[in-house]
Amino acid sequence: MTGIALLGAGIFARHEHLPAILASPDLLSLKAVYSRSQTSATTLADAVPSGAPKPDIYYDSPSEPGRGLADLLKRGDIVAVDIALPILAQAEVIKAALKAGKHVLSEKPVAGDVKGARGLIEWYNTELGNKKPLWGVAENFRYMKSLVFAGEEVKRIGGRVLGFKLEKFGWVAEDNKYFNTEWRRVPDYQGGFLLDGGVHFIAALRYLLGASGQELSKLVAYTALLEERLQPLDTIHGLALTKQGINGTVVISFGTEFKNGTDVEIVTTNGSVSWSPTEVKIVTKDGESKKEFEYSSGVGAEVAVFGQAIQEGNGKVDGLQSPEEALRDLEVLEGFLESGAGGASVKEV
Repeated sequence: MTGIALLGAGIFARHEHLPAILASPDLLSLKAVYSRSQTSATTLADAVPSGAPKPDIYYDSPSEPGRGLADLLKRGDIVAVDIALPILAQAEVIKAALKAGKHVLSEKPVAGDVKGARGLIEWYNTELGNKKPLWGVAENFRYMKSLVFAGEEVKRIGGRVLGFKLEKFGWVAEDNKYFNTEWRRVPDYQGGFLLDGGVHFIAALRYLLGASGQELSKLVAYTALLEERLQPLDTIHGLALTKQGINGTVVISFGTEFKNGTDVEIVTTNGSVSWSPTEVKIVTKDGESKKEFEYSSGVGAEVAVFGQAIQEGNGKVDGLQSPEEALRDLEVLEGFLESGAGGASVKEV
């Protein structure tokens, strides 16, 4: 069993990462939690169900000897950390944890921009030696049962790919719990919700394209701000071309109050597969079928897979968690944002 610490006490850490760690008792043992404030760290620790061992708490404010992040990272019984901090706070903590010899699972995106992500990955691959700790990036959509099933169906129906689409329409209301997180409401990183949330849907599209043997190559887009609260942008309308020469469309919006839903579709000469988090539709010459799924974020599976990689000890994370895979998601999302800022200029990714 691997001793692990949860770094970050925000919504996603409390509601998803904490339960995921506790749900893998044969793989992971929660030893400590960390947050910037003592209050939030204590709240996170108190969320551990009664009867389970309470983790130690670490925090920056108020400053107290033996309670800072550096003190947590010195502990020999903590072998790994799960990092779920604000986007621009993560890189420094990732580096500190890896330097301390801890295996790291960090939330997506891999960094706030492509330049920062490439620098962080290069540092990891060159500065820590051959026996460096594991580093995985947590993109939970890749572990959704519905998306995995959709990928299997894309492979099963086969055929020559004719086209693809990604449509994500949503509305971030004023009372949305994520909107009311200060660092999301007033973002100091590119794209706002398009980066924080939109990268999930890029990952889903890339997953299904990969199942069909396709990889994105060129992008062009117009971007917009439909809802003034959602600075700096909330909508992308784009076109994409794969390396194999297939065209498709990409629409992501968090500013459409009266249109909601997700549809990622791959169309081939043998049929089509359409994915949403709770339903997969398949159309072939034999007719139409669908399979429904109870919503699951995929976080439980991704945390368990990370824990398993540590136990196996072969020095590799699951390929779906590699920093390079997360970088590709970010390159595509940033490519759309930069195309829109450049008047629908073509971007290569």
